[in-house]
Amino acid sequence: MPALLPRSGPPRLLAVATLITMTGYGVYLTAGVLYFTRAVHLPAGQVGAGLTIAGAVSLSAGIPFGHLADRHGARTVYALTLVLGAISMAGLCFAGGFWSFVVFASLGAAAQTAGPAARSPLVQEYGGERPAEFRGYLRSVTNLGIAFGALLAGWGVAADTRNAYLLLIAASAVSYTASVVVVLFLPSVPPKPAGAGPRWVALRDRPYLVLTVLDGVMAIQYRVLTAAVPLWLVSRTTAPNWTISGVMIVNTAIVVFFQVRASRRIDTTHAGAVAFRRAGFAFFAACVAIAAMAGAPTWLALVFLLAAVVVHTIGEIWQAAGGFELSFTLAPPHAVGQYQGLFGMGLGLGVTLGPAVLIALCITWGTPGWWVVGGIFVVTGLAVPPVVRWAERDRARKAVAEPQAA
Repeated sequence: MPALLPRSGPPRLLAVATLITMTGYGVYLTAGVLYFTRAVHLPAGQVGAGLTIAGAVSLSAGIPFGHLADRHGARTVYALTLVLGAISMAGLCFAGGFWSFVVFASLGAAAQTAGPAARSPLVQEYGGERPAEFRGYLRSVTNLGIAFGALLAGWGVAADTRNAYLLLIAASAVSYTASVVVVLFLPSVPPKPAGAGPRWVALRDRPYLVLTVLDGVMAIQYRVLTAAVPLWLVSRTTAPNWTISGVMIVNTAIVVFFQVRASRRIDTTHAGAVAFRRAGFAFFAACVAIAAMAGAPTWLALVFLLAAVVVHTIGEIWQAAGGFELSFTLAPPHAVGQYQGLFGMGLGLGVTLGPAVLIALCITWGTPGWWVVGGIFVVTGLAVPPVVRWAERDRARKAVAEPQAA
């Protein structure tokens, strides 16, 4: 197993900052909804609507913050996103109604989306020749932090008191603040000289836009285990309810232990495209296994579930590693933050729309819906390699045209 933390120096500091941030975020993910409903006393419908608004607001945060990081220094802009996260968590401690909840939840969601985009030039700089591999380290650390945060939040959930929930949200604010301190110890990364052409160059890169859309469609898979499977287990199978927690434990463990190894092997655009194709077939196989749980004896349903979680998580690792490689390699060096902000929009859109899509197809429709969703993943994965070849041809054409224009 590769070490979870990379070599000492700036890469390790950035990994530590990520671990601290994601621990606080894991606390919020686990206890946030319960805090809003049981401590702030908002109706569940209002909480759902507010979180949907926050998710929609956050989609537009990545590109401008990524552009700011490219042009004005990534360390400062990344620290700013963490400050916004701390403000949002602190503000939620004082939220007393729907609109104050929406404002601070939206600020937090925007900070969570903007952070990776603003951090991308740091990943590019500290990752050396293999920024995608370093990004794989950070994903493992992210999952570990979220899992640790969820474990800490378990105490507050068990206590189920207003003071306990307040303490958890306040602890999340402290974690963001601590991350700011760590980030400020990082050496400054000077901005790259702006390239010729329009300011919002990422939005004019058609192959990259298409790749972003495809990754967004594939990103619906992130909601399979967190939204569709729990509902499927309780409504269509005889599997015990404790298996819902088991699903996330297995998924997180596999990602933490194997994401870095996968990222090391996916080191070219061709390998990244192939990883997406393989991921599509893995997601299809997992969907078929989940569908087969309906009506099966409990022991067989558990076998299908374990197989589905393992295969699905392997696909998740392939998709993530492929996305890291393609999103960094196909972005021009002077606009990494802006391009990563755009690529993150696809991910955010897929994660936001995923529950509605999966509930409509898989839970409401049933077994045929799982086959349809799996087929969508296969088609999406098969579409990535030709789009990557298009992107490479476009890059080569621009490389030839730029010296002539100069």
